[in-house]
Amino acid sequence: MGQKTPPSPQQQVSFTVEQLVAVNPYNPDILPDLESYVNEQVSSQTYSLDANLCLLRLYQFEPERMSTQIVARILVKALMAMPAPDFSLCLFLIPERVQMEEQFKTLIVLSHYLETGRFSQFWDEASKNRHILEAVPGFEQAIQAYAVHVLSLTYQKVPRSVLAEAINLEGLSLDKFLEHHVANSRWALEKGHGKGQLIVLPQNEFNHPELKKSTDDGIPLDHVARIFPILG
Repeated sequence: MGQKTPPSPQQQVSFTVEQLVAVNPYNPDILPDLESYVNEQVSSQTYSLDANLCLLRLYQFEPERMSTQIVARILVKALMAMPAPDFSLCLFLIPERVQMEEQFKTLIVLSHYLETGRFSQFWDEASKNRHILEAVPGFEQAIQAYAVHVLSLTYQKVPRSVLAEAINLEGLSLDKFLEHHVANSRWALEKGHGKGQLIVLPQNEFNHPELKKSTDDGIPLDHVARIFPILG
């Protein structure tokens, strides 16, 4: 029989932390392991909301051990998980006095801009706070993916200028972005009428409401068939 391949160090760390969280999430002795795991998530571009929430709860019981750098990284990773409500879940566990620190006020403002689809303001504010955001690889790409998600809920055809503003790309960078999505995401390009290029997005139940299954709008035929004999 072939020899089993031992798990990679990354897999071992992940498995161990998840075990610790599952067995005894309120044990302060696991706090250093959870902090190390946050840094592991950053460097490996992985994510564990449960482990991060567990760490924030432990900080509530051990406030003197709180690392604001680790908390900031947790919040940045939570922003990257949008449209999931992870940022709000994490923020709820962070004391108000900590939230009043400048870096956290900035992250809260960024979250508000994203939640309200104000992408131009978001990118402008983000550019002023690169020292917070660039510490977490993949941030820009994650927000671009979220912006595309929001646009896909609104537009059947989105003007190139609107997309450019939402994802903060222009010129050749935007061309490459479009080429990738045309090849991999079923996007199409067409010339607009006096508005430049239009990007045709895949149909979904939000940008094409007629695709939505109207399960509550009527009574299924088989149910009607069952009722008639009873009425008779």
